Amino acid sequence: QVQLVESGGGLVQPGGSLRLSCAASGRIFSINDMGWYRQAPGHERELVASITRSGSTNYADSVKGRFTISRDNAKNTVYLQMNSLKPDDTAVYYCNAEITTRFGGRMNEYWGQGTQVTVSS
Repeated sequence: QVQLVESGGGLVQPGGSLRLSCAASGRIFSINDMGWYRQAPGHERELVASITRSGSTNYADSVKGRFTISRDNAKNTVYLQMNSLKPDDTAVYYCNAEITTRFGGRMNEYWGQGTQVTVSS
């Protein structure tokens, strides 16, 4: 009974910016790591950025210096600010969260439905 709702994807020109949001809802007891993954046609899904509940971050080398992941624990929301976008950033972006549910639930990984990001002139 956990849902991840994503927003913020779209079409942007090279060099532009987008901010993705992903809000978790449901019978949440706690959220550990959260992250953003992406998958382009013909490519494996890859980790873009992750963030722990205390705020420690990790980025793929390809996005370091351009993307920033953040979270608002009070809102159960993770964000991905994407600047200086390149055509190679084009992909479906998925949010991910490690969530422990209420009433004795174990920690499980949950995924959003994905949002398309297209970087093109």
